[in-house]
Amino acid sequence: MAEQLAQLLIKAARHHLRTGKKKGLSSSTSLNVAGEVLAVAAGLKPAFLYDYNSAGTSQILDYVQHLQTILQLRCQLHVLNIAENVLIINLGLMCLCLESILLSNNVTFIDISASRPCPTFCNPENVSLIKSHLSEILNHIKAFTEDTSQTISSSEIFSTEWNLCTLFGVLLGYPASYNFPTQKSSDNCLALTPLRVFTVRATFCKISSDFRVQFYSFSIPELLYPVMKISLSAWCENLKDAFKTQKDFANLCITSEVVALAAVAL
Repeated sequence: MAEQLAQLLIKAARHHLRTGKKKGLSSSTSLNVAGEVLAVAAGLKPAFLYDYNSAGTSQILDYVQHLQTILQLRCQLHVLNIAENVLIINLGLMCLCLESILLSNNVTFIDISASRPCPTFCNPENVSLIKSHLSEILNHIKAFTEDTSQTISSSEIFSTEWNLCTLFGVLLGYPASYNFPTQKSSDNCLALTPLRVFTVRATFCKISSDFRVQFYSFSIPELLYPVMKISLSAWCENLKDAFKTQKDFANLCITSEVVALAAVAL
């Protein structure tokens, strides 16, 4: 049964997400894409950014609709295009997350401007601006939650004032998000800065007892880790609680390691 489901998922990805004359997605990539969408539907993350190839919104929408049939997805999903970047969103969970962020400070914004000697926390003025941009996205997607008869929908939204790196960090459910002035350049001060990289994986037990899907991968500057330790622990505990409410994945694993890179592209 599990092998049959795996083959259905591979076939769906190769059929809907093929681009041009290029070879379709590999078997492992196809299963990973399905796993990430299922993680969104299961409430383990508010959104998944599709970045495996150049498949467009309509292709991804058709793919998600096909997955809904195969995996019996029951929540409202939304395919959102932001400047040709396509996210698959759990509408209910995303609205709750954004509303929580706008009312509190449960996501940390880190200023990594190239002009700074080292990363630091964003000042209140920048945080307020970021929240106004998040409010625009919240108001946009809220309209799609009203039609409960439509379980999968799609739309586009974009503003040249937005820092997509910052917004995507929030939309993907990270406990911290990087910010820098996009009107100057995308350079940052993270080069050779020790970063604590967090990775979250779990077994996709619907298809195999050993196929693991990566849900999250994000970093924070190590020098800020002592201050953020409590909020990061709370984020991990919330994820563990959400994990207990679903049966599609098993063996949740949250790890971290400290790395320093010559250059960090965002």
